[in-house]
Amino acid sequence: MTPEEIISKHPRTNDNLLNILHDLQNNHPEQYLTHEAMDKVAQYLNMTKSSVYGVVDYYSMLSTQPRGKYIIRLCISPVCHIKKASGMLAHLEQTLGIRAGETTSDKLFTIEVAECLGQCQEAPSMMINEKVYNNLTEERIKEILAQYK
Repeated sequence: MTPEEIISKHPRTNDNLLNILHDLQNNHPEQYLTHEAMDKVAQYLNMTKSSVYGVVDYYSMLSTQPRGKYIIRLCISPVCHIKKASGMLAHLEQTLGIRAGETTSDKLFTIEVAECLGQCQEAPSMMINEKVYNNLTEERIKEILAQYK
């Protein structure tokens, strides 16, 4: 689908801004929002470009940079931190050979950190795209990543 087709599926009201942005991002092969697509959203909703760009900049789930097929979001909330999330981040970075905010050279994985995934009862936690994984250990991360390779 083209950006225009994706945008036009949504009613032309400002309260659809986030839905449109997520839809555009999820349908882009590199899972990000292009400047051209954001400009089209602004025009469609009769908003300023800076309003659309401000929303994209504010929400960490939205990106203006190309990302991998699988986006790994590791929770770094205080609870996850206490449960050794920083060790899990170091393990992910070492295993994939990238740092948080980077994408593997094969464009398969991007690591991001999230302030909270709402999974405190089973910390530490991470998401890969929309699927949540809890009670992480280095061994469990190895098993999970193997499913995506």
